[in-house]
Amino acid sequence: MKLKFDPGLDYQKDAIDSTLALFEGLSRAEKVYTERGIANHLDLNPELLLKNLHGVQEGNFIEKSRSLIEDDDLYAFPNFSVEMETGTGKTYVYLRTIFELHKRLGLRKFIIVVPSVAIREGVLSSLRLMKEHFQALYDKVPFDHYVYDSKNLPVRQFASANTLQIMVINIQAFQKDADTEKGGNVIHRELDRMSGARPIEFIQEVRPVVVIDEPQSVDTTVKAKRAINLLKPLFALRYSATHKHPYNLVYQLGPVKAYDLNLVKRIAVSSIQSDKNVNQTYLKLAQIGYAGKAKTPSAKVVIYEDTPNGTKEKTVKLKQGTDLSDHTNRSGYHGYVVDEIYAEPGAEYVRFANDVVLEPQEERGSIHDEVLKQQIRETVEEHFRKERSLQKAGHSVKVLSLFFIDKVAHYRYYDENGERQNGKLACWFEEAYNAVAGSTLYKDLPKRDVEQVHNGYFAEVKKRGKVVELKDTSGTTASDADVYELIMQDKERLLDDAEPLRFIFSHSALKEGWDNPNVFQICSLRDMGSEKERRQTLGRGLRLAVDSNGDRIHDPAVNRLTVVASESFEQYAKELQTEMEKDIGGGFKFGRVPSIAFASLQLEGEAPLGQERSKQLWHLLKDVGYLDAKGDITAMFQPDDLLFKLQVPDEYAPLEQDIVERLRSFMFAGRIQDNRKRVQVAYNKRVELNPDFEALWQRISQKTRYSIAFDTRQLIDLASHKLQTMPPVKAVALTIEQTQATLTDAGVGAERKIQIPKTRYIHSHETLPDLLGILQEQTELTRATLFEIIKRCNRLQEFKDNPQGFITAASQEIHKALSELLVDGIKYQKLDGEQYKMELFNEPELEAYLERAYQVQHGEVGGQIQTPYDYIEYDSIIELKTAQALDGAENVKFYCKLPRWFKIPTPVGDYNPDWAVVLEDDKKVYLIRETKTTHDADKRRKEENLKIQCGEAHFKALGGVDYAVATSVAEVVAHD
Repeated sequence: MKLKFDPGLDYQKDAIDSTLALFEGLSRAEKVYTERGIANHLDLNPELLLKNLHGVQEGNFIEKSRSLIEDDDLYAFPNFSVEMETGTGKTYVYLRTIFELHKRLGLRKFIIVVPSVAIREGVLSSLRLMKEHFQALYDKVPFDHYVYDSKNLPVRQFASANTLQIMVINIQAFQKDADTEKGGNVIHRELDRMSGARPIEFIQEVRPVVVIDEPQSVDTTVKAKRAINLLKPLFALRYSATHKHPYNLVYQLGPVKAYDLNLVKRIAVSSIQSDKNVNQTYLKLAQIGYAGKAKTPSAKVVIYEDTPNGTKEKTVKLKQGTDLSDHTNRSGYHGYVVDEIYAEPGAEYVRFANDVVLEPQEERGSIHDEVLKQQIRETVEEHFRKERSLQKAGHSVKVLSLFFIDKVAHYRYYDENGERQNGKLACWFEEAYNAVAGSTLYKDLPKRDVEQVHNGYFAEVKKRGKVVELKDTSGTTASDADVYELIMQDKERLLDDAEPLRFIFSHSALKEGWDNPNVFQICSLRDMGSEKERRQTLGRGLRLAVDSNGDRIHDPAVNRLTVVASESFEQYAKELQTEMEKDIGGGFKFGRVPSIAFASLQLEGEAPLGQERSKQLWHLLKDVGYLDAKGDITAMFQPDDLLFKLQVPDEYAPLEQDIVERLRSFMFAGRIQDNRKRVQVAYNKRVELNPDFEALWQRISQKTRYSIAFDTRQLIDLASHKLQTMPPVKAVALTIEQTQATLTDAGVGAERKIQIPKTRYIHSHETLPDLLGILQEQTELTRATLFEIIKRCNRLQEFKDNPQGFITAASQEIHKALSELLVDGIKYQKLDGEQYKMELFNEPELEAYLERAYQVQHGEVGGQIQTPYDYIEYDSIIELKTAQALDGAENVKFYCKLPRWFKIPTPVGDYNPDWAVVLEDDKKVYLIRETKTTHDADKRRKEENLKIQCGEAHFKALGGVDYAVATSVAEVVAHD
């Protein structure tokens, strides 16, 4: 099967024509002979070029460049950029542009600069595949293409040939020591075989047109820019989906436009989520490395700790000798004493004294393997569903699925005899494949040998011609290059239905530069790591599918790429959106209205508004208050309010609805919570020098315990009834759901659910814990009382299915029963030697949502810091008003919203009071205030009233503090 190329795609022709339009009015290049060859020659009139550039940008609704070459530009020649989304034919466009420039302007010498061997191989593969197509399109024009090779040095042929010459070169091949006469890359050295000349001089004399593929990875350093300057290009054309510096952008086909025009596959996310498996001893290595300027490495692990509200995750910082059992009240962590922290990049691990070794992001005691199995199963099922639907629709399309894995050995390895063995991923795959293939649903599909349908592309290490090891590599090594070359050669073979391979496993080699139009499923069997992980992964399968004749299929029903991920759709979409914003660069944010957003709007009988009038309109909308200074839409724009009317000058009144709809396109219903609207909260350590803070803290930092009086018989009756009627406690579950994504100017969102969510319950524990012992510790009831409660509930099977889940639910119900049986009130007593430490205020990495955070304006009175943090998070209007009133008030010596870790134990869960205040009028008073909207207990939840009652008893036991409920700012500071 051979791939076919359609020369009539409008968007590709637009991209080519936009570039050619830059040179309108310039004379055709004359043939110029130099000492070493035949040069490109074109009289590039700067004024005409800039005029043409502005015309192209106006027509394509791209913000106009200020000048052809910026004053601070390191390049001495013009650069022009084309932005095209991955999978839309960027390589085809620039190769065809080369042929057009040769045909129309007589330019002969072109150099394609690429960032890596992988992309170089992709370009060479495209030139081979497209050669016949271009010769048919351009009347069999003679041309040569080759790769720059320092051993063979094709520069003499490149310079002297009279025909079209295309040379592909890695930036690494000519950037080293490019500013010196000798040393560095061969291309800069004087060579005898070049008659004493340097190879680069042959290139410089012929003034090549330079095409930069993926410039965001090519000229990222001053040295790289200097190296490209040394090629002495006539001009440069830059092609990418993610320009970091889009010099003189002439055409833009971004991800939203490509999605709208159905030029790439639609995206669906099949999400595999798991409950926390709190029935095991859990560890996850969350972080490892050198903190700041530290000379010794440190790490952080996530473990479990039991609380009255259930098992919670807890992060522990590790150093040599750390004993995890000292940091949790759960059994199972004995023996986890840090023996070694090794933090060399790429080889990090933590070893414990019990010989357990954890690598970055690795988990123990989770159901991680169950998630991986389900991801593989879901990918195989989706693959078969796709084959079946294509067969029923009459499409002859081969379906491919791509897996990305964390370790090669998990898929395949060689034993000590050199025999190839399947790792756990391959075994799970074959189990899933055989199970799905045997379903009656797929009985009409061809039967295939499971061993032939899957294979991996991995770097190999050989010894005496015998493979002895498959390597985990970075994707940039020589071994990776060999792997990349192999799969590029296999690209068309993979599309042939006669080739049984359909499921491809890769570790790192299949990154940017490789894709296949018939990849319909992508499964990542590893944690998403780098900030481009989702975007890069998607790029391997975005290209529109082809049938067995090599023809492109444009049916949206066929072109859907399913990503199988071990995270929720919301999390996946949020991270993908963040990655896309970083990739697109230039300050781009989804939902942010650019100043030229209205350039295409058109008053009746007039031309489009254009960029200048669009900018005027944008500023008018900002001045009214619909947009903020950055272009984000404000709460004042409420198009769904029946009384809403857009305020615009009379000249734009006929466009009111068009303007509203254009603004609406940047609004996304149910939009993902935006991380941009979170703010880091800073702690001011100087607050610890405030004596009033210290005096208050001495009064309130004491920890307490409570006791209550109750009738045991009543408690057993009530608690057993609550356990009998509580919601079912189910086994640990995996949830599978599939969501169709949508992409708009507002961001990545959910269009619809493709499947009703499915749940699969799994066995998640090996032994059962001491049910009565744990409940006794959590409730402080006797074993005899607890035995009666548990015996009468008749739900012990649920304890066997999910021990920790049952314990948590039972503990909460017993505490509820206790809270309802408060007869003589609750009493608190101090715990000797147990206090909250002041250092806890310096909690790292605090964040708050800006829309619920008050920024402290003053924070200092009489030379003393008045409050610990620069932002105060609030949950109600009264809390906001309280923060505003206390900030800077001269009689307020100290105040703070008590941190979440300041907790008072109660029978209905921990209680976190709102405010702590030190006030000085005629005397100093120390206040603790709970802010509520009403004093009417009947209008508050029962749990709220119980916690308030406990708060009163707790602070009464401490003494010296005035505790009360306040419904206004005046009541917050009121005291006897």
